[in-house]
Amino acid sequence: MTALLRSLIDALDILIKPVSEPSFILAQGRKENTLEKMLQFNLSILGETIQSNPRYKDLYNLRETIKGKTDWFMESDDATWMFVLENLLILTCLKECMMDLLNSFVPPEPNQRTSEAAPPLPPDVLSISQQKTVHAAVQFVISLGICPFLLPGVGVPLHCRSQFGAEVTNATTHVTHSSGTHRLLITCRVLLDIADHPSLGSMVMTRNLGDILAALCQLGYCPNRKKEDEHVSDQKSQTLNLEERSECRKALQRLLSQVYQPLIVQELLILQGGGKQVRLSRNSDSKQLRAPAPPWLRRLCGQLLSERLIQTNGMQAVVRGILEGAGAGAVGGKDAEAAAADWRKCDSVARILAACPQQSLSVDDYYKHVCPQVLDMLHIRDKLTALQFQRVATATIVTMTQEQPELAERYLLKPMVMPLLRCQISGGCNQNIDTVIAEECELTICIEDIYKVCVVGNNPTAALLDSLGSVIQIIFLLYCFSMKNACHLRSTCEEIMTWYFQKTKRPKVISVLKQLSGLNVKTDSLLPGYIFVPGSDGGAVCTVKEPICDEDDDLYEKVSSEQWRIECFVDLLAVQQDSDLAGDFFIEILKGLTTLIVDNTEEPTNISSLNLLEVEQYQNQQVRKQEEKLITLQLLAVMCEKLSHSVFQNPLQVIEFVGAMLQRACTSLRYGLDNMVQSQTISMGMGLLSAMLAGAAKLKSEDYTALKHILPLLQEMSDHHPEVIIQELASDLRITIATHGAFTPETVTHAAHRTMCQDDTKAEKHSEQASSQNTVAPPDANVEKGRKCTRNENHELKNEETITFIDRNRKGQEHLKEQTAIKESSFPDIQSKINQDIPINLVGTNCNNDQSKDHGNCEDGKLVSECILEAVHPDIPTRATALRQLTQMIKSKNAEAVNCEEKILLVFLENLEHEDSFVYLSAIQGLAVLADMFPKIILQKLLDEYQKCTQDSRKACPLETKLKIAEVLMRSTRALGELTPHYGGALIHAFLRGTRDEDSTVRASSLSNIGELCQRLGFTLGSLVHELNSCVTAIIKTDTEAEVRRAAVHVIGLLLRGLSEKTTQILHEVLRDFYHLLKYVVHHDPDDVAVLHGQLALEELDEIMRRYLFPEQKLEKKIVVLP
Repeated sequence: MTALLRSLIDALDILIKPVSEPSFILAQGRKENTLEKMLQFNLSILGETIQSNPRYKDLYNLRETIKGKTDWFMESDDATWMFVLENLLILTCLKECMMDLLNSFVPPEPNQRTSEAAPPLPPDVLSISQQKTVHAAVQFVISLGICPFLLPGVGVPLHCRSQFGAEVTNATTHVTHSSGTHRLLITCRVLLDIADHPSLGSMVMTRNLGDILAALCQLGYCPNRKKEDEHVSDQKSQTLNLEERSECRKALQRLLSQVYQPLIVQELLILQGGGKQVRLSRNSDSKQLRAPAPPWLRRLCGQLLSERLIQTNGMQAVVRGILEGAGAGAVGGKDAEAAAADWRKCDSVARILAACPQQSLSVDDYYKHVCPQVLDMLHIRDKLTALQFQRVATATIVTMTQEQPELAERYLLKPMVMPLLRCQISGGCNQNIDTVIAEECELTICIEDIYKVCVVGNNPTAALLDSLGSVIQIIFLLYCFSMKNACHLRSTCEEIMTWYFQKTKRPKVISVLKQLSGLNVKTDSLLPGYIFVPGSDGGAVCTVKEPICDEDDDLYEKVSSEQWRIECFVDLLAVQQDSDLAGDFFIEILKGLTTLIVDNTEEPTNISSLNLLEVEQYQNQQVRKQEEKLITLQLLAVMCEKLSHSVFQNPLQVIEFVGAMLQRACTSLRYGLDNMVQSQTISMGMGLLSAMLAGAAKLKSEDYTALKHILPLLQEMSDHHPEVIIQELASDLRITIATHGAFTPETVTHAAHRTMCQDDTKAEKHSEQASSQNTVAPPDANVEKGRKCTRNENHELKNEETITFIDRNRKGQEHLKEQTAIKESSFPDIQSKINQDIPINLVGTNCNNDQSKDHGNCEDGKLVSECILEAVHPDIPTRATALRQLTQMIKSKNAEAVNCEEKILLVFLENLEHEDSFVYLSAIQGLAVLADMFPKIILQKLLDEYQKCTQDSRKACPLETKLKIAEVLMRSTRALGELTPHYGGALIHAFLRGTRDEDSTVRASSLSNIGELCQRLGFTLGSLVHELNSCVTAIIKTDTEAEVRRAAVHVIGLLLRGLSEKTTQILHEVLRDFYHLLKYVVHHDPDDVAVLHGQLALEELDEIMRRYLFPEQKLEKKIVVLP
């Protein structure tokens, strides 16, 4: 049987082999009949070989047997058709031979000793060369038995495929066909019969599926034509009887159901979409390259595609077929990412899927079958495949919501958010505790689907926003749960809500935010009996909550959950950095405060005249009002704490903010509720408004339009406020606004100047405190004891400044005139500079770099004498600002400041003893800059001052002053850089004297400074190592304070770390003593921290000695020039 199989393959090879005999080539007279004569020649060669060669005896017998059983093999004068029939006959014999081999094959029992060996191949498996021969034979059958008999527009013509196909077409045009339709039927029947064998079927259908489908469509569905309408294809379209047409239709349906569906979709699309009619050349009368598909074929392909789409997993098959057929590569392959990025292609597919085909019963029925498949495409887990399918699915959902919003809501959006909707629907009173309302996987898939459709799709429609709005509160509660627990849904929920806030209209968003914060009554939130609990896979599960019997516990849980929800809500607003949503909501809450003021003034209702139901409703209403008041105040407190400077993003919001404050103040005045806090609020709001009008922000025409709404409020304030100062400022602000800044009274300018200086002072104070905490050495942490100031005192000072800053602005010029005449002469210049160049960093208002630079140097126009006078001013912000200005003058090498360095030194030393941290930190920074500019003079004076402090008693020189001067010396040392060794002797002796101070904090601080200083001295430390060794040894062995001993051990560690590879050169005389001292600390010191410092120092010393004894081997080439 194997020999018979080889004989059959050889016979096929004889048929398809090109003729290479010279006698045949010379015998051809005309090129037109070359193909026909070659086929006839191969047929004759095959007939002679089979009959004369005994090797093909079995083949001859099998061929005659099969030939006798078939009714389709009939002799013909047409050599081309005989060639097709001979190929079909031998392929049929091949099929029978392979089936007999497979039926007689008995696989051997597997050998247990070699179980890993591959099983033996069945005998019907063809080799690669044999498969190539079969492929070629099938191609000849298709090219000569199917393609010539297809109607124009049915399938892809041969001449459009390759140059060889064009030659075959030209050769077959000279052949006369007696019965083209019946030949087409015979070829399809035999090929489908051969394809029943698995191996042969794959070879037949792999490359020729489209031609077979086209032939079956033509045979089964092509309408019959009248004789008079037949021209060129009259013989090709001979009619078949009903039984034959029915047979072809069944074969087509069977083929469509058995083949890989995406491949079927591709072939049907090719059959359905023919190109436009194109001629070979302008003057040519040749036939068209490719005719459009006939109408009956288009309708048939559309119907078949619709059937593929509606069946199970049909949409995935359609999408795969379209994308793969459109040049996107295999779905999930290496080109999948590029195909998903081509949004035009995906959107085109989405429009096709969203359009209801004509074959559907109704749009409702089509959506009912298709929408679940669209949702299933969102759940594909393969990453590369999901890129394409999710893009198509999201675009399809958006298209459906645009074209059919009601049906999309019913069949698409509602099923997508159903797990979240179940959390809002009561399940009755029969639900047990821990009953699962929504599983973890359901909630996870639901949130991911919403994210893919909304955030990734990013095409908001009204239906999509409404559907998302119905579950936005559940998503927010899930976000609150994820903030408290380890849940992977946190970022997804946050991005979904951010997208919803950005795409929804602002009034609707404000209303939703009120519901999320608890200000409005919740109608579609999580039911009180439901709760989210952690899931096993890092998600969340919605279950029935166990009821709490204790009223106190129930109240505590309710209050704590409300507080946590507000904190999460403010955190969510803080995420909206590029939006002005937080500012709008903050202003809305401020407007609500006015309503609360009015409610407080209402007289209580007499409930004696009400029935029980009305009394209950009235009490519930009053309770709700109290809850809204508490939530409003809590929201304001949390937003001011967490958002602070970033809440407002544009001048319009600041204007609305001031307007809300003035409206509340006017309402309070009407009801006689003015108090100290209200006056502070008015002062702050008017100062902010003055700063804007003075040039802190560039106001546009729409800004002045918004300011006009404040004019009636300012008029009311100027008429009815009890304080004269506020009345005058309100009147002047009204004049400035009405004239669009053309006329700015002096009162407004002073208020703006004061507000901007306070804002700058607070910002510098915050940054300086943050930087100072990062520059203090670890052992010198007690320096912070001298830097702390009571917050209550600062708060009282700020309150007093806020209340009286307007009054001081009025009296500021007279106060400065009494101190110096220079101030009076320079004040107009300063005022003009403020009005032109000084911007204010309004809460969240962005300024450019140039404005920020001008703001930092807003007082460069002052003289040094003015700054010196202000540096001793009792007002803390004024004093700190003056110190900063003096420091900047010294940095910029101002001539007047350079000449007055001694006076400035005294001013800085005087401010070192101030209790406010911002003042003495500014003085420390100024002294460090001064010592850097004039080290020879200033550094020596600082050393003398430090020596006096360490020699005097503790009462004469407080501890804080000693630590501050030590900090100045260390900052000066860092600023000196390479000049440090020049002053190293004086500095280290000063710190050595500090190690003998009575206070342990000063001793520890001095040791810390010694350690940092020794790192910078380098080789100049050689003459001081013995003094240093004696000091450290004495302190480690004799000092009773553990803190001081830690600092001494830390000095050795810093010294070793700083000197590194130079240690053996500089410390060679005392290195052994340091080693014994560290071993003593590790074995005998009772303090664990000191022991740890000792171990770290020993490890550093061990690393240094290892590098010294075993240096790193370097491969270097040395070139020596011989003499």
